[in-house]
Amino acid sequence: MQERSSVAELVTVLRRELDRYSPGGKLPSSRALVDRFRVSPVTVSRALAQLAAEGLVVTRPGAGAFRARPRPSAAPAGDTSWQEVALSADGAADLVPRSVDASGVLVSLAAPPSGVVEFNGGYLHPSLQPERAMAAALARAGRRPGAWGRPPMEGLPELREWFARGIGGAITAAEVLITAGGQSALATALRALAPPGTPVLVESPTYPGMLAIARAAGLRPVPVPVDADGVRPALLADAFRATGARVFVCQPLFQNPTGAVLAPERRGEVLRIARAAGAFVVEDDFVRRLVHEDAGPLPAPLAADDPDGVVVHVCSLTKATSPSFRVSALAARGPVLERLRAIQIVDTFFVPRPLQEAALELVGSPAWPRHLRAVSAELKARRDAMTSALRLNLPEMSLAHVPSGGYHLWPRLPEGTGGTGGTPQAFGSGGDAALTSAALRAGVAITPGRPYFSAEPPAAHVRLSFAAVANVGEIAEGVRRLRTACQEVWGG
Repeated sequence: MQERSSVAELVTVLRRELDRYSPGGKLPSSRALVDRFRVSPVTVSRALAQLAAEGLVVTRPGAGAFRARPRPSAAPAGDTSWQEVALSADGAADLVPRSVDASGVLVSLAAPPSGVVEFNGGYLHPSLQPERAMAAALARAGRRPGAWGRPPMEGLPELREWFARGIGGAITAAEVLITAGGQSALATALRALAPPGTPVLVESPTYPGMLAIARAAGLRPVPVPVDADGVRPALLADAFRATGARVFVCQPLFQNPTGAVLAPERRGEVLRIARAAGAFVVEDDFVRRLVHEDAGPLPAPLAADDPDGVVVHVCSLTKATSPSFRVSALAARGPVLERLRAIQIVDTFFVPRPLQEAALELVGSPAWPRHLRAVSAELKARRDAMTSALRLNLPEMSLAHVPSGGYHLWPRLPEGTGGTGGTPQAFGSGGDAALTSAALRAGVAITPGRPYFSAEPPAAHVRLSFAAVANVGEIAEGVRRLRTACQEVWGG
């Protein structure tokens, strides 16, 4: 973190001083910059590389760095208005829409403005990421024989074997494909299993990114409600009968956003219902490695109890490492595996081999279990801190379930509370959006609950992440700011 800060500061200073040199003029040597600014040679090298990437500096090996010559004036902008017609013509008849709504995904991907507490993040804060272990793994991976060559299309055999062991049951390495992140794996699965124009059953509420994938593939998400024990089997069976769907997407472990774990007595029932409907279950096992310290033994993936190939399993290293460490697995049994493989190859060819080699180095190192233990303890502490702060400062918010895994809470907003100026406001109709806007004005970014529902929500919720903040102190400050926002929206 200190290295990044030093690079940014040096870039700012050098950018400001460039006017001292004529175009083509030579900048001070790297040694001189090291001595003047008392930074490392690596910091100087990275700062010059950033200025070169911005087109402000030209570096010449053995000669040094020079101020770049001015770029020619940009050509006048052309007229792109014709695209409005081309992109919309006959769009109403398209089975697969050509425009995709990414707003639900961007909420957890976009960084909030500086100074805003990030309760909307979907990834670990940099202080929780195994940065040193990943850097060391990547360095070792780059030195492996053949590391920069073309990998097997399905993925490195050793990495496929590692994922297969983690899934358990009768799953073998031959039934695992390495993919570029869970989002990519889910997109491949839905494209393989459901033709455009057909329904796909989804948990309600569920991850907005999954709803976006389904709609981008021309599928119609049909909600199946969940409760504290996961998806409700009777309603799942009703949905299969009513729609004729052949796919159900679920998160049986620490479901996003509710945090629910599918109850033991429901696991076999879900598989039986899907098998009777001739349907697949896409299991998104996205946060198994973000279990909290007090969780106890975890249930096995559904795929481990599935001899008949009903389950298509997705799991990833990304959530437990870094948003840029996009290595995941897609596992399936039977003829569907070849269809998944074909789509994966056509879409992406393969996951870059250096990243796969780095994944092997990381999970095989002593640093990996240490990292998972540290994250497990830290997430529990953060969950407890946020839960206590909400109950103390915002008792109006209802926390029906406090999960023992994952990285967020799912509080329900009160109904019928006063709006600004004492005007009554029903939170079932836009209250989460109003609170989200007010929260950002107060300096805390939260996620509205509405995008998590594929139909009208039964009540208003917000999702509050405790993984993307720096520490528990920031959680306390974020809840204080959220209280200010609630007072603005609810009145009083």
